[in-house]
Amino acid sequence: MQVGIMSGTFARPTLGETLDAILDHDIRHVQFNWGSAHPAGPLPEVIDTICPVIREETAKRDIVIAAVAGNINMADTDPDKRQQGIDRLRMVIGACESVGTSVVATCTGSRHPESMWRHHPDNASPEAWRDVCAVLEQVLPTAEAAGVMVAFEPEINNVASDAKKSRRLIDEMGSPNLKVVMDAANIFGKDDLPRMTEVLDEAFDLLGDHVAIAHGKDLDHGGDAGHLAAGTGKLDYARYVRLLCGLSFDVPVVLHGLTEAQVDDSAAMLRRHAAAHQAVSE
Repeated sequence: MQVGIMSGTFARPTLGETLDAILDHDIRHVQFNWGSAHPAGPLPEVIDTICPVIREETAKRDIVIAAVAGNINMADTDPDKRQQGIDRLRMVIGACESVGTSVVATCTGSRHPESMWRHHPDNASPEAWRDVCAVLEQVLPTAEAAGVMVAFEPEINNVASDAKKSRRLIDEMGSPNLKVVMDAANIFGKDDLPRMTEVLDEAFDLLGDHVAIAHGKDLDHGGDAGHLAAGTGKLDYARYVRLLCGLSFDVPVVLHGLTEAQVDDSAAMLRRHAAAHQAVSE
C-alpha cells in the first residue's frame, strides 16, 4: 500500500509548488486534478500542451501519477451531455500516455438534475443502467486500444451504488480495462454501519480483483458518501487497510476530502495500520 493524495488538495500558484507541497508530506503518489496544472484555456484546447509539462514536473520529483481525473455523468438524462462526457473521457484516455499514467478515475453518475454526486431514485431504474452501459460501450474500446484502465467508483449516490451493482457492471461490460476505485467510505447504505465488517469484506470479495486505485476518506453515517478526513470518522480503517494490503499489487490509497492541515494525521494513520498489518503477516 502506498499513501497518495488528490493534487487538488494543495492550492498553489504553480504546478511545481503544488508538487513540492505534496512532497513536504512525504507523499509520492497522486490522483492528478487537471486544475493543478493551471491550464491557460479549456482543457480540450490545452491538454496536448500541458501533459508533457505535468509528466516532466512529476518525474523529476519521483512522483507517481496513480490516476488522472476523468469524472463524467454517465447517467445524465440529457443525451447531448452524455455525449459530451464520452468525448471528454476519450480525450483524457488519449492523454494518459503523454502524462504518464494508465488509469482514469471516473464515476457512473446520477440522474439528479443538479449534481452527479447526489442521490436520485431513478438511479435504480433500468433506463439509468442502460445509459451507463451505453456510455461505457463507447468508451471502453478507446481505453483498450490505448492500454488505459477506466476505473469507476462504487458510490451510494450513483448508479453503481454498491459492490454488487459494480460487479454486475464489470461482468456485463466484459472488458479487462474496466476497473474500480475502491472507496470504503462511499458504499454504506443507511442502515449498514452496524454491518461494517460484512460490507467491507463483501466489497473486496466481489471487487478486489478489479481494483485500480483506492481512496481514503471517512464517514459518520450511512446512506451518503463519506465527507470526512480519513481516520476522523467511523470507518474501520484497520480492516480496510488490511483488505487493501491483501490485494495483489501495491495499491495507491489516495487521500481526499480533507484540508492540508489534516493530511499528516490521515497519512500517519494509514501508514500505522499498514505497518501493523505487515508486522502480523511476517
